[in-house]
Formats: sequence, structure tokens, C-alpha cells
Amino acid sequence: MPDHSTAYIGTAFVAGVCLALTYKELSRSKQDENATEQPRTKDLVARPGPPTIVEGIEGCIGNTPLFRIKSLSDETGCEILAKAEFLNGAGQSSKDRVALSMIEIAEEQGILTPHSGDTIYEGTSGSTGISLATLARAKGYLAHICMPSDQAIEKSNLLLKLGAIVDRVPPAPIVEKDNFVNRARALAKTHTASSGLSPPPSPSAASAEEKADLPEPDESMKRGRGFFADQFENEANWRAHYEGTGPELYAQCDGRLDAFVAGAGTGGTISGVARFLKPLLPKLTVVLADPQGSGLFNRVVYGVMFDLKEREGTRRRRQVDTIVEGIGINRVTANFEAGKELVDDAVRVTDAQALAMARWLVEKDGIFIGSSSAVNCIAAVKTARKLGPGHRIVTVLSDSGSRHLSRFWAKAGDVGGAVDTKLEDVMNARDEDFE
Repeated sequence: MPDHSTAYIGTAFVAGVCLALTYKELSRSKQDENATEQPRTKDLVARPGPPTIVEGIEGCIGNTPLFRIKSLSDETGCEILAKAEFLNGAGQSSKDRVALSMIEIAEEQGILTPHSGDTIYEGTSGSTGISLATLARAKGYLAHICMPSDQAIEKSNLLLKLGAIVDRVPPAPIVEKDNFVNRARALAKTHTASSGLSPPPSPSAASAEEKADLPEPDESMKRGRGFFADQFENEANWRAHYEGTGPELYAQCDGRLDAFVAGAGTGGTISGVARFLKPLLPKLTVVLADPQGSGLFNRVVYGVMFDLKEREGTRRRRQVDTIVEGIGINRVTANFEAGKELVDDAVRVTDAQALAMARWLVEKDGIFIGSSSAVNCIAAVKTARKLGPGHRIVTVLSDSGSRHLSRFWAKAGDVGGAVDTKLEDVMNARDEDFE
């Protein structure tokens, strides 16, 4: 019996050692398994793109996502893709690219010097001013923005919070000196003249004959020079899209797209993208999306700049007749002309259609956009129907609806619990639907 007890104890001891070794090996195997799993988890969340850390807020501009608008794609049988320019990281619009390009080129030319008291002046309906005001502070400048007084009040409120001086001026045609663009140009000249510094090598410098008509200087003009950004005529505008937006779209689409659809205010986006893409994709159809009251539709289709309500040479109405902000114009700009010959077609979009499309995109996709983006989406649908199913159409979502609450979205109204709107109701929307 004692011998058996000894044997039992010995056997138990050996079994315990084996069990401990087995448990240790299993634990080590589990740790090794977890170690091999961890890199796979990292690979799942890592995405290609710009470096993780960029230099300043300006480093957050560009490389915006391109996504499929599910509802419009499903309804048309085409792949309708949207470039999410409202996700640019400075002023949250496509104008971030333009503002950065204008500032950097001015710096290269010696027109702007950081932290010298130089002030950037611009006449804008809002988004370009917001981008300029943001980047001005980031790069060591001040900003003075002139804008029509009928634009959404949240735009000027935001400009003030960004530290810009804001002039809301009554709407006036470009042929009058009180037009918001002309006022910005004149203020830049006054600033330079009153600073006692030599004028920058740019068209914003005033001649002796012009100085008598310039506004009176104020305290903010005692330092530095005034730089008129001139987004409508400054070629840095279209070049920003030629060097950025166009190449990004080509890469994101793997070189396969059938149509590019965009509105035009200054014309920089459509010209820059068209100039990059057309040589690479000769069969690409470039389509202008134009709101009511704008003359660009007729400029493309008939070769003459006029609106239905006015004859060529008589363009003295106070304002483009539309609730849409940011696109649509009744004059020729250098940026639009830079790519006009590459624009194949144009689509007219009414205010009612834009309002209905904005509501549709919230209802169906949870996409909250501004007025010009809604115009682009209507034109994208019309283009898809014209080309037929199976095509890929790319458009631009320029900015968020949050900048259009007090005007455009006030008229569009609350979407509420709507879930069953038909696309035909959007495309056939009438003004009385929003009265």
C-alpha cells in the first residue's frame, strides 16, 4: 500500500507539471496569435492619403472624399458621384483651394508679406471670403471682405468671428462703382496709397487719376499694403482646380468618368477641372449647371452672354434673379473664359428645383448641402438621363447647408418626417410649392 501511495504521488506530480507546461504553452500561443492579429486590425483602419500630421490648417485643404450619392444613382441607373468639397479643412468649401492658391502665388510674387500688416481685400458672396479670412489669420494677414447685403447673414457673422472686417453693401451691377467687387478693389488701393509703401506689382495699384475717387482711409490702413485677391479675374483660381481638384478626381475614378457637372460663379472650378481632364479623357462631357437669372447658360449654348429677361449690352439689373448663392453671373470672367471652349453643354436649374433637391438629399441620403450644390445635383440628374444608364457622372458639393439657413433653407423649410418624395416631384418642382 505505501508503494502504491508513492506511485500515485509521483504520477500526480508528473501530471501537474505536464498540465502547467501545457497551460503555459497555450497562453504563449494565444499571445502569439493576438500579436499576429494586431497588425491585421491596424491594416483594416489604416487608409491611404496625406501624412497623418500636416503643417497648419492649410495642410487640411484638398484630398476631399468622392462618394456615391445612393438615391440619385439608384433612381437614374448611373453612378452619380459627389466631390465632398465641404470637407475641406480651412473654410469648409471648395473656395479653400482658391484662397490658398491666390495667397501663395501673391507671396511668391512679393505682393504679400506675412506679419507685415498686409491686408487681403475681396468682394465675395461669402465662401471665398470665409476661406480668405481663415487662411489670412493662419498665414499672418488681415482680411477685409465686401459682400452683397442680401446674402445669408450667417456668412457675415462667421466672417466677423474669424476676425475679418466686413462691409455688407447694397447689391449693384458690376458696371457701378458701388458694386461689392469694385468696392473691395478700391479699398485695397486706398490702403496701399495711405500706407506710404510702394504699391505691389498687381492691377490693384491705383493710378494718380484714380486716387481722387478712392474711399477715405481708416485706422486699419496705417500698416502694410492692400492686396485685392480678385477671385473673378485672378488665374490662380482656375489653376487651383487644375492642379488639385482635377488630378484628385482622375485618381479617385481610376480614369473612368463620363461627365463632369459644375456650376460657375467665378468659373474657376469648371475651367480648371475641364482643362486637366479633357486632354486625358477626350470623350468626357463637361456640363455647366446654371441657376435662373444667370447668363452663362446662353453663353455656352448660344455663344452670347444674356439672360431671358435682358438683351446683350443692357445688363444693369441690380442682382442675378435667384435665391441661389455662389454661382450664376451675368458677365464674362477671365476664369470662366479660360475653360469655356471645353464646356460641352449647359443645364438650366430653377430655384424651385434646387430647393426640392436640397430637401430630397436630406430625406433620402442625410446629405445637408447649400444652394449651389443643389443646383449641381439637379444638373447631374438631367445629365444622367440624357446619357442613359450605366454612365459615371461626377459633380461637386461646394459647401454645407449650415451657411444657407437664413435664406435658402428658410425657404426650403423643414424636411420633417418626409420619406416618400418622388424624384419626378423634385425635377418638376414649381415656385408655388415653396410659397
